[in-house]
Amino acid sequence: MTPFARAQCRLQAHPLALDATLAAAVLLCMLAGSFINPHGDRGVSWSIHTPDPLSLLLMTLGAVALVFRRSAPMRVLAVTGTVSFVECLTGDPRAPVAMCAVVALFTVAATTDRATTLRAGLLTMTVLTGAAMLAGPLPWYAQENLGILAWTGIGATAGDAVRSRKAVVQAIRDRAERAERTREEEARRRVAEERLRIARDLHDVVAHHIALVNVQAGVAAHVMDKRPDQAKEALAHVREASRSALNELRATVGLLRQSGDPEAPTEPAPGLDRLDELAGTFRNAGLQVDVARTDHGTTLPAAVGLAAYRVIQEALTNVQKHAGAAAKAEVSVVRVGPNIEVTVLDNGHPAGDEAPAVGGGHGLLGMRERVTALRGTLTTGPRYGGGFRVHAILPVKTRTATTGETV
Repeated sequence: MTPFARAQCRLQAHPLALDATLAAAVLLCMLAGSFINPHGDRGVSWSIHTPDPLSLLLMTLGAVALVFRRSAPMRVLAVTGTVSFVECLTGDPRAPVAMCAVVALFTVAATTDRATTLRAGLLTMTVLTGAAMLAGPLPWYAQENLGILAWTGIGATAGDAVRSRKAVVQAIRDRAERAERTREEEARRRVAEERLRIARDLHDVVAHHIALVNVQAGVAAHVMDKRPDQAKEALAHVREASRSALNELRATVGLLRQSGDPEAPTEPAPGLDRLDELAGTFRNAGLQVDVARTDHGTTLPAAVGLAAYRVIQEALTNVQKHAGAAAKAEVSVVRVGPNIEVTVLDNGHPAGDEAPAVGGGHGLLGMRERVTALRGTLTTGPRYGGGFRVHAILPVKTRTATTGETV
């Protein structure tokens, strides 16, 4: 830091000392100017003269008042304006007492609003200029008389410019602070959304595969002694389901452990193109699943395809866990205008304590969050006569949250 910058910092830390220094400098300037007679004697344009005691007193009072210009700017302007007015009426030749009023008017303009500056400036200029024109040298429009008007106007204008600059700088700082807070809030929101998305994916993966493992393990334990071949087949399905679960968990955890975003996903996100494969895993677990589709030829955005796939996966998992051993599931995917409709029905009759609560549980909540995030609707509930129904309506075209572009 330069010596000038250090001195400026010290002065800003002690504003009263800075104002006292300024008052002393203004007093020296007024004293120096008071010894000059602009009219002169014996034909010369100016001469040296000794100011009268009243002028010296008025200059001293005005300078002392400037020490308190920050704490009471309007009062200081009143005091300096009064002593300047008295000097304009009595001084002959006139001493530059109005200099302290100009500094006080500058302070008022720099520390108050524009309306206050306008009122105070007009009043000060009118009173001092009028007094100078009435009691000053003739003619009334003499340069010395009009000079007071010019100097008071300059003080008010300069102070207003300083205030405007401070306001602009403060506005820039406020905008920067708001932008920083907005970025932090946006970052926290994105982190929360990402945590929610990961939680949904993990729930879907774990719930689906663990349900299949549970069913196949139960089948293997039931037929182990009487039909070992069927038990081996069930254990093979257990092994395949557990391997799939581990692979998906490993992929998810691997993405979380990376320091940066991957250049490309190692495996595309599942969509409705893998619906037959998904239904096959449940058929291998003993659940009868019928699939009907009328959406062939429809290209879905990755987000819509993933949401539809996860809804069907979660719905079939719930059928597998809650609908009973003889349950049958029906899956339909239909293109209706600008939407894709996914419906999963089952005819299960679970026990009362195993029936899933409507709208409860993380599975149904996760489905609803996925669909709502794409501006779709999800309806779930028991069917008349038994069973459960899951119905999702997803828009084929989605609008991204950040750019607003249609996908």
